[in-house]
Amino acid sequence: MTNATQNPNEAGQHLTDDTEYRIERLRHRLAHGEIAELGLRIEARANAVIVSGTVATSECREEIVHLVQEELAGLPVRLDVTVAPAPVDAKPLVEEL
Repeated sequence: MTNATQNPNEAGQHLTDDTEYRIERLRHRLAHGEIAELGLRIEARANAVIVSGTVATSECREEIVHLVQEELAGLPVRLDVTVAPAPVDAKPLVEEL
């Protein structure tokens, strides 16, 4: 897997016949898994699978990276997933009882 600044073709990897199937499995796991992430864009391009979007937390991003590595292992991937900045007036997520 590569970051947005790296060339996905450097490792000599290429997309396979089952790339679309694997992308759909990743989408399903993201949507129906613990993180329930629907806001990412995942698409096969000529030389790589592009995963892009913005998520709420760095923990969510880390889980996405893990799932991408599992589902798209062996494929060139360009990961461009960023963490949304917290609003200036954001209060801590603490539940008062």
